[in-house]
Amino acid sequence: MPKLYNLDRSGNCYKVRLLSALLGVPLQIEDIDFLGGEHKRSPLIDLNPFGEIPVFVDGDVVLRDSQTILAYIARKWGGEQWLPIDPQGLASVMSWLAVAENEIARGPADARVHDQFGAKLDAGLARQKAARVLGLMNAHLANRQWLALDRPTIADIACMPYVALSNEGGISLEPYPSVCNWLDRVMALPGAIPVPRLASAHAA
Repeated sequence: MPKLYNLDRSGNCYKVRLLSALLGVPLQIEDIDFLGGEHKRSPLIDLNPFGEIPVFVDGDVVLRDSQTILAYIARKWGGEQWLPIDPQGLASVMSWLAVAENEIARGPADARVHDQFGAKLDAGLARQKAARVLGLMNAHLANRQWLALDRPTIADIACMPYVALSNEGGISLEPYPSVCNWLDRVMALPGAIPVPRLASAHAA
């Protein structure tokens, strides 16, 4: 059984749990003491010298970075449904994985880390970046149901958590109705598990 070194309030760990739940992949979850720095000590630092979570172990395979883990799970257990192999479809999905790693991470995710965990970063700049990416996503989703293709893919799973938790960074999703509808579609997928604190995710 694959093992996930996990932190419940981490959106990146949640991505892995969500896709695994959607595909019916059982996980051995090991919660770590993040505030105590467990991820910076052995054995975790030996598995991931970058000292970050999630860490995913499947037999002899050890993976870090949530987008990489999503790609592995999708290809091993989900086939082309979640990660296509045709060049155009693959490129479309990959482009949104890049958005998750960049615009979303430096926007709503950074604002949340500042407000919830006291990270020393420019929260105002993070909120400006959040407004930009949420506006782009809202326009993109105005006439489509999913980010990359005509079905859910790991693009949606990668981008969803920190957008859903925007309110924890002082960002309201009220101006972005298409984004809110997309979040509802993701959460309505069979097998979907709740985002921590998602009950308040659409609040101002």
